[in-house]
Amino acid sequence: MPIEQDRRISTVVQREQVRLWSFIRRRVPDPRDAEDVLQEVFSELVEANRLLMPIEHVTAWLFRVARNRITDLFRKKVPESFGETAFADEDGEQLRLEDLLPSPDAGPEALYARGLLLAELELAVGELPAEQREVFIAHELEGKSFKAMAAETGVSVNTLLSRKRYAVLHLRERLQDVYDEFTKA
Repeated sequence: MPIEQDRRISTVVQREQVRLWSFIRRRVPDPRDAEDVLQEVFSELVEANRLLMPIEHVTAWLFRVARNRITDLFRKKVPESFGETAFADEDGEQLRLEDLLPSPDAGPEALYARGLLLAELELAVGELPAEQREVFIAHELEGKSFKAMAAETGVSVNTLLSRKRYAVLHLRERLQDVYDEFTKA
């Protein structure tokens, strides 16, 4: 009997691993965290089999467990410093990125969304070339004017505008999938 159970588990793992990995990676930006979630899901499958828990729809069960583990992961994570960053809105009023995200007290779905948005934004900004990243952060998050940045750095306003434009284009493209996922939900 244990050999048959091991064979069944191996078959399920081989059949579902790629789909499950893709599902997790779309929601967990850090590949190491995604790998941990995947391992936890398969560990739970082994444990459930060992305890002879009846699982009628294994695929649905795996994806439900994955969703729960992802939620747990985002609950454990300390809020990133990026969420604390303040910036000025059109009226000059100081806002924090944190204020624009779903409240952490609004339940696990909001907490998951909040963590995902912050992580994706931080990764996307981190992917920018240094010059574009510096201009984007200085203008959008620190509220510095292009004129002030030009005076500080000696770089022309037009060059700074161009760098920010490329940064915004990259961020729009990079974050489009996240936006699409949240708007269709």
